[in-house]
Amino acid sequence: MSTAELAPAEFPSVSADAVLNALPHPVIMIAADGKIADANVAAETFFEISVPLLRRHCLRELVPFGSPLLALVDQVRARGAAVNEYKVELGTPRNPGERLVDLHVAPLPERLEYVVVMLQVRTIADKMDRQLTHRGAARSVTALAAMLAHEIKNPLSGIRGAAQLLEQSVGDEDRSLTRLICDEADRIVKLVDRMEVFSDERPVEREPLNIHAVLEHVKRLAQSGFARNVRFVEDYDPSLPPVLGNRDQLIQVFLNLVKNAAESCNDGATDGEIQLTTAYRPGVRLSLPGSRTRVSLPMEFCVKDNGPGVSDDLLPHLFDPFVTTKPTGTGLGLALVAKIVGDHGGIIECESQPRRTTFRILMPVYTADDALPGGAG
Repeated sequence: MSTAELAPAEFPSVSADAVLNALPHPVIMIAADGKIADANVAAETFFEISVPLLRRHCLRELVPFGSPLLALVDQVRARGAAVNEYKVELGTPRNPGERLVDLHVAPLPERLEYVVVMLQVRTIADKMDRQLTHRGAARSVTALAAMLAHEIKNPLSGIRGAAQLLEQSVGDEDRSLTRLICDEADRIVKLVDRMEVFSDERPVEREPLNIHAVLEHVKRLAQSGFARNVRFVEDYDPSLPPVLGNRDQLIQVFLNLVKNAAESCNDGATDGEIQLTTAYRPGVRLSLPGSRTRVSLPMEFCVKDNGPGVSDDLLPHLFDPFVTTKPTGTGLGLALVAKIVGDHGGIIECESQPRRTTFRILMPVYTADDALPGGAG
């Protein structure tokens, strides 16, 4: 029987609330007096307020003073027609930092005094574009690492050997200089060794993993060392399905992120806190370069800290190689993190403002097809 032959009564009854709550984008309905009349689950997440509490507020109490959204709502009421505006900066009471959103505002048919607003957060779309840049940066480091291994390490070993021979024939006052040459040669070799990791193109052995076990292992390592003075808060989704990954590499990813978070807390927060969160968020899909295939990335893993945050000028380049704020840093840690996450089919992004920095990793779910020959594993 075709769909056209089915009578309306034969379709399952689905409430309007169920349809709205299935949308990944925040939707709110505004009454004539400016109060929030209704909202969906995504709006609760965006404003970080439950629907019952949202209904007690006017729209002007939820957005910055003079927000373009207020003018758009008035415009829609006056014209009785839908209006869209793109890349609007919008903050909320609990998240006052500026976030870019696309606004879709329309009157409610037959009830023109009500206006419906849908917010489309730009970070998801923008992070897809930035992720391609991160992968390109990792590829450039791969080529550079291969070149350095051949062109630098061999001459360095000759320089170090010559310095050791020279050390035997010079006086005590010059021996410190030959020692300095050896130490600096060793330091450069270690840097090249770290970069060689990028040029390792061997297939990664992966298996279904419980990401919570990985995070708990990382937390124990951190608490026994560099993060012993930082408070950890876990907010895990216990029903999360397995992720297809390499345990050692994922430990390396989260250990690097937690270490950065701990250093940030120790740098500017007296009440240092690191939050580890996991969630299942359907609706995020990534287009693979050179292919029409779209991969779903519903697994969300976050490392949050309450340190001073990342400067605006550094944020767009955070995952580029050799970008660092540490006096003794090499700037390869986050570049390697981006490469490993990309090799696992995921993306990583950072959102930062003072006392609220979030590194968010989105990854695909492990499926039975991944275990088959030719699958993702």
